[in-house]
Amino acid sequence: MKLLLVRHLWGVDLSGGFSPHISSWHEVGYRALEGWLGMCPDPALLRKTLESEGFRWISLVFSSAPFSGGGSVQQHLQFLREQIESSLDLQPLFFNAHTGSDSWTATEAEDFYGLALELEKKIGVPISHETHRSRYFGNPWHTQTLLLRFPELKLTCDFSHWVCVAERLLGDCAHIIQRAASQCFHLHARVGYEEGPQVSDPRAPEWKSHLEAHEAWWTEVWNAQLRRGMETVTLTPEFGPPPYQHTLPYSQKPVSDLTAICDWMAVRQVVRFRDLLSAAEVGRRSKRVSAFPTKNRAQSRGL
Repeated sequence: MKLLLVRHLWGVDLSGGFSPHISSWHEVGYRALEGWLGMCPDPALLRKTLESEGFRWISLVFSSAPFSGGGSVQQHLQFLREQIESSLDLQPLFFNAHTGSDSWTATEAEDFYGLALELEKKIGVPISHETHRSRYFGNPWHTQTLLLRFPELKLTCDFSHWVCVAERLLGDCAHIIQRAASQCFHLHARVGYEEGPQVSDPRAPEWKSHLEAHEAWWTEVWNAQLRRGMETVTLTPEFGPPPYQHTLPYSQKPVSDLTAICDWMAVRQVVRFRDLLSAAEVGRRSKRVSAFPTKNRAQSRGL
């Protein structure tokens, strides 16, 4: 299993194009870009950059405008279809989708996600639904119900949203985390806390327990993906700009360096992923050795 590291475009200053960022992205180890086409002032330049620099593309799409709320199943489905169709020519690895509404009934959600699975089969490109606030997968309990109903659904797991919505480090949701991990297709490595989806700086000692909790969930995801035999898995260190990023009052100056945080998280998770694979390989070797019968003492003496 290989880890494909993804750089998101949210909060990246593209006024000067992609050139100012390319060398550092390559140096950190990013091999794909993720974003909404609306973030890119020049889609043609995006296409050229993807081709010339060898980046793969993950397209962010929505089933309704952000912060709009509500809307019928058919309205969401049509909006999602239009977003997808406008992005297909970039040949995305998959679509990371903010879908549904937290105001829907269970019946509305079942109708929508059943139709979304049909749309996914029709277009032939995976659709991974993000666990995002204001969307139907914005809390653990809605998510668990839908995953049990549709075991073929793919998730983008961003547990920072759940921590914020539930106002706790999900100590009572271990079984739901496991279920989400079993259907996780893409991982957003951001650390949330009880009152927000993004800590001020995950490197700071005051956030140590939150970082460790999230990393334990990401390990759960990787182990589940390993058991499923996924050849390549994707991870985006998705720390975002203000208002997600904490700022000082009056000046609105960010309290930390966003690029540094994303890159620090990226490198840290590459090391953790490598360690996990090494441990898994040791475990496999141990099982292979134990599969052979051991000689008894008489046999070892040649008797």
